[in-house]
Amino acid sequence: MIDPRTVTSVADAKKIVEERGLDYIKIGLHDVDGIMRGKYVNRAKFFSALDNGLSFCDVVLGWDSNDQLYAAPDTAFTGWHTGYPDAPVRVLPDTCRDIPFEPGMLLFLCEFDGKAAELCPRQLLHRVLDRAGDMGFDAFAAFEYEFFLFDETPDSVREKGYRDLKPITPGYFGYSMLRSSVKAELYQSLLELGQAMDFPIEGLHTETGPGVLEAAIAVDSAANAADKAALFKTFTKVWAQRRDMMATFMAKWSNEYPGQSGHIHISLREKDGQSAFHDASEPHSMSKIQRHFVAGQQRLMPQWMAMLAQTVNAYTRLIPGFWAPTDATWGVENRTTALRVIPGSAKSQRVEFRLGSADANPYIALAAALGAGLYGIAHELEPTAMVTGNAYEQDQPEELSLPADLATAAAALRDSAVAREYFGAGFVEHYAASREWECREFRRHVTDWELSRYFEII
Repeated sequence: MIDPRTVTSVADAKKIVEERGLDYIKIGLHDVDGIMRGKYVNRAKFFSALDNGLSFCDVVLGWDSNDQLYAAPDTAFTGWHTGYPDAPVRVLPDTCRDIPFEPGMLLFLCEFDGKAAELCPRQLLHRVLDRAGDMGFDAFAAFEYEFFLFDETPDSVREKGYRDLKPITPGYFGYSMLRSSVKAELYQSLLELGQAMDFPIEGLHTETGPGVLEAAIAVDSAANAADKAALFKTFTKVWAQRRDMMATFMAKWSNEYPGQSGHIHISLREKDGQSAFHDASEPHSMSKIQRHFVAGQQRLMPQWMAMLAQTVNAYTRLIPGFWAPTDATWGVENRTTALRVIPGSAKSQRVEFRLGSADANPYIALAAALGAGLYGIAHELEPTAMVTGNAYEQDQPEELSLPADLATAAAALRDSAVAREYFGAGFVEHYAASREWECREFRRHVTDWELSRYFEII
């Protein structure tokens, strides 16, 4: 039997489908918000798609996370003015995976092609990776996600108005052996899912708060790491709902608890396999390349914030003392800074990008984090003074201040000449417009806070 992990070509993909006698195959891709969209296709259509491509309605790039259409002229690429035509899509044979709860079923990732590739999150990342390759580097990454689990269903959370939800466990039990042992079968089933679907989980533990877990996905090439992160988020939610639970990767679902992060560990290697970040003769083993990389991330973090904190809600997480950065700072093994340099061996020397929230699209967030570092290397930038101690209590230069809301961040991205150079003007315009749309949708609604504060007293 062919192992899906060994599929690398169109011929391999056809062979494994034939070997399993599949009549239908599942395919999917990720939209701008990181939501996986997909469908079943029959064998004949799938084989044709492998050879010639297929198409998805380009509305996938023209609506928000709630399937609401962006209003013209916000996005020129698609809309009622274009009639929402099909956009070309190509199947990626080397992304073949088993779906363990659908016996024998195979999943293949896709990405947009042609003009739509300018806006495709996966293609965006690969353009940045091509730049890294042209500079002589191979990029590696690993994602860490915090997420809450609830004893709820999609129906029950709506009936409750998303209030008074019941977490799977109560209380504050960070790194709890008690919780992970009592719920051992649940933990084991998630670990097994990661193995079966090729997003292996390197570590899984409880975080601070009721029902919150943190999963660290094993390091891989940056391209594979983003695929694995995107699949992890989608299928963790599937896994939970199949067990009458719900998992949320919302950046902050309650003001009573810390927000949920989506940290990214990044390293670069030279083409000969040697670490580009490690130099044992330098303080903290930081090579000049790693210093330039960190400096670039610092410099561009305020400009590219909208790619890292992508929702209105994400900005509620970025407050002092809640394990999320408030300025574009860096430090060595310092979890109060936005960038945590982790010294180690040539194999383990890396930087942890701590700004991103769990709700961010992993392709877009990694493209921003990696692209900013490459800019720093290309321009031989130097980082600011390293932060020691509590970054929340220290004043930082104005240029390190981060946008406080999504609207400000979207405007900064649109004005970033470097973003247009690295990501393309088409992507920057479309993505910034999509974030501005998100802000306008938020402003159309009255919050519980406004009602309780103003209803009677004003």
